[in-house]
Amino acid sequence: MIHYLPAIAFLTTCLVIAFILSGRFSQSIQDIPNERSLHSKAVPRTGGIGLLMGMFAGWLLMISSLAWWLVAPLLVLFVISIMDDIKNLPVKSRLLAHMVAATLFVVGSGVANEQGFLMAVLLFFIVVWVTNLYNFMDGSDGLAGGMALIGFSSYGIAALLVQDDVFAYANFTIATAALGFLFFNFHPAKIFMGDAGSIPLGFLAVAMGFWGMQKGHWSAWFPLLVFSPFIVDATLTLVKRSLRGAKITEAHREHYYQRAIQLGVGHRNVALFEYGLMFISGLLALVSREQDFPWQVLLFCLLMYAICIYRIDTRWKDSKVEL
Repeated sequence: MIHYLPAIAFLTTCLVIAFILSGRFSQSIQDIPNERSLHSKAVPRTGGIGLLMGMFAGWLLMISSLAWWLVAPLLVLFVISIMDDIKNLPVKSRLLAHMVAATLFVVGSGVANEQGFLMAVLLFFIVVWVTNLYNFMDGSDGLAGGMALIGFSSYGIAALLVQDDVFAYANFTIATAALGFLFFNFHPAKIFMGDAGSIPLGFLAVAMGFWGMQKGHWSAWFPLLVFSPFIVDATLTLVKRSLRGAKITEAHREHYYQRAIQLGVGHRNVALFEYGLMFISGLLALVSREQDFPWQVLLFCLLMYAICIYRIDTRWKDSKVEL
């Protein structure tokens, strides 16, 4: 039965998004272009609802195999993110919900008992941080959905290699729901993911990565490497903004993928390039998954990102594009 779950997730996502686009609901929740946007016309930001509904449709058939401390925080984030997409909630309200979800995950997973209080605190901050980082990377057609497709597929393949079919198909279900969303989101996008999609996906990137580590399927570096393209871009950008005193919660167009688009690379080419980075990092993570610390692979990836960052920074300085 579990082998059909990814197909169920894909079809459900496609049907729900098609239904949303055909009704008035999506017209009332739109991303209106402003000076910080990379799109020129209003686009519905309700695609995350279809993506999560597709994923949940698949998961319902394996619900007994899922941990409550994974599902409960995910539902909290999904609900608060839908409310945010509709009403634009204050930052403090959103952050509080993210912290509640992180607390449920950390307490429920038992990390404090198994690895100590300090590790529990560290995991709490990682969950909150990466949950929001994924949201920051949802600013270009096809980007966040493609990263989810490749990233969770990498998790699934790694789980298959150690013969944990249930965990593998739980991840494949997320990946195929993202694929269904991509049919409507690849450039030119008919619909955006919104917080209802990006926030839960950010949480799942950490949660499934940690759960796989807890199961003994991989080391801590594995999920970090799989999702390193968006972690590096978002973290470096926010650190740079913080150092010069800018508010990291403010909308901006300073992420490297955003600057590449402003430099004329285009949404489609940026998405394809980021898919390439995700594929390389995922493949390298898979082939070296049994190593305790594959420093050669990590060094190669750091060098790869450093070259990309240098090229974009150099072209940006030489350009006349305004922030």
